[in-house]
Amino acid sequence: MAKVVECQLCKRKCRLREGERGDCRVRLNLDGKLQTLVYGKPCSVHIDPIEKKPLFHVLPATGSFSIATAGCNLHCKFCQNWQISQRAPEETENYDLPPERVVEQAIKNRCQSIAYTYSDPIIFYEYMLDTAKLAKQHKLLNLMITAGYIEQKPLLELCPYIDAANVDLKGITEEYYQKMCSAELQPVLDCNITMRKQGVWVELTNLVVPTWNDKEEDIRKLCRWVVNNLGPDVPLHFSRFWPQHQLKNLPPTPIGTLTMAWEIARQEGIHYTYVGNVPGHDGNNTFCPTDKKLLIRRIGYSILENNIVDGRCKFCQTKIPGIWKIENRG
Repeated sequence: MAKVVECQLCKRKCRLREGERGDCRVRLNLDGKLQTLVYGKPCSVHIDPIEKKPLFHVLPATGSFSIATAGCNLHCKFCQNWQISQRAPEETENYDLPPERVVEQAIKNRCQSIAYTYSDPIIFYEYMLDTAKLAKQHKLLNLMITAGYIEQKPLLELCPYIDAANVDLKGITEEYYQKMCSAELQPVLDCNITMRKQGVWVELTNLVVPTWNDKEEDIRKLCRWVVNNLGPDVPLHFSRFWPQHQLKNLPPTPIGTLTMAWEIARQEGIHYTYVGNVPGHDGNNTFCPTDKKLLIRRIGYSILENNIVDGRCKFCQTKIPGIWKIENRG
């Protein structure tokens, strides 16, 4: 009788018969063993400004060598990378880039970090972990850009090698996660708490989708959860939605809504809150929570001014949490 294999990577715990793939499309039961179909086979390879991740408190104005494979363990109706995240690896054009070459290319292109990003690196876990271990030996930072839908055991194994993560906290209700992402909320909340405890620098992104998660009460609830469970120093990015994938019927997020969310976050005690996808908005900038002075001026992904010196506000010497030098973590 063919052996059934249960994947232990995420909350779905897919039970796979011989030849079957998991919900993510990239993990396969082959001869009774779970195999990955995307190891060393990224379909997207770019050099991005680190601000694009977005990570605003990690090595500003540096380049990040960014990779992704096909597949994802979520199915968000608003996904901006659905052309790769909702595809199987045989449906994408893939590169032959094992961990050694990823690190080599990052160094060659003078990047100070490697970002596992675009789709969701959780589904190319083995590839990410091996690359991250090697990158650490070469003093490169490892950045995980993720929806955080992962079981605790593999997460704890990964955390020592991840320096910073931006986690998409897509909403703060179970209903939102089920209807919009075909997933559950609690594993994402648990992921954030665990990474914070393990010393990973965490920033959060909340995509504000009109009529879905843009109510003041939901935004306030999300902000309070962040302050109470992660602390006021975890940066929170509110990102503007653009109509795409399965939500082309909705309008872009009104800038007024994003400004409301930005102001609510500050009212609720979050020290560093941002507005994304709106170049020129005051929410692109970093301000000192003590003297309220401008620390980093940004337009989009460009840094125009930086008044953080040795991890502190140049004006009042308040310590600004983040990774400002490559030897400093957390």
